[in-house]
This record gives sequence, structure tokens and C-alpha cells, in this order.
Amino acid sequence: MPERFWQPLTGLRDEVDRIFDNFWRGFAGGPPRRGEMMQPWRAGLPVSMSAPAMDVVEDEKGYRIVAELPGMGQEDVELSLSGDTLTIKGEKKERREEKSTNYYLSERRFGFFSRSFELPQSVKRDGIEASFDKGVLTVLLPKTPDAAQQTRKIEVKSA
Repeated sequence: MPERFWQPLTGLRDEVDRIFDNFWRGFAGGPPRRGEMMQPWRAGLPVSMSAPAMDVVEDEKGYRIVAELPGMGQEDVELSLSGDTLTIKGEKKERREEKSTNYYLSERRFGFFSRSFELPQSVKRDGIEASFDKGVLTVLLPKTPDAAQQTRKIEVKSA
């Protein structure tokens, strides 16, 4: 009889186990065994943060790359140009500490991303500029004078 009382909770436990198994999937070490604390070195940390979405827009003057990087500062972002490849890297370091008479809490989170863009020949390499304001990175890639002159409007005719 007592066994029947716990049967509804068994289904709930199975569902919670399934949710945690899905969460841990993708970590190098897999889920910790029951009753075992997660050990960062076992799970393959640090975990790379997903690359932020970046908008790339072209107009007659050049290209503009805009990336929203919440929680990051200018010092956390690095841009480099190697040949025809522009690389944007970022690293987020977050630390939280709380002290009270009854407890001490210390949390740290780290993550990094890297995105690379192959630049067209029409980009003036020595004119690339970048700015960072309120968590938004903007990279301006001006076109060469020749590339700007090659653009012409084509009339669309009705059939």
C-alpha cells in the first residue's frame, strides 16, 4: 500500500532526471553521477560562450558590422586583421561576491567567443575603424574609391 502512494512522485522524479540529463548533455564529462558534485576540470570547463549575433550591413560607402555584447567592456574585446580575415574575439569575466554574518557567496563565470569574417577586395584595409558604446561594438569597413565608383544603379523595367 505505501508503494502506491509514491508512484506519482516516481514519474515526477523521472521527468526531473530527464531534464537534468538534457542539460548536462554537451559538457565534455557528461552529467555528474548521483550524489556527486560537478567538478569543473571533469566537465571540460571553461565552456565557450556562444558567439553573439552580428549584423553586417553594406551601403555605398562601405560595410558595417554591429555586435551586441551585453556585460562586456571595451577592454574585453579584441579585433585583428590577418590578410583578408577580420577576427573579433571577446572574453567575459564575471565575479560576484556577497558577505554576511551568516554566509559567504562567491561566484565566477567565464566565457569567450571568436568570429571571423573574410573581407572582400573592395574594403580599404587601412581605413577600418571600431567603436564600443554601452555594450555595442561597431566596426566600419570603408570601400576603396574604385569600388565605390564601380557601383551603378540598374533600371528595372516592367514586362
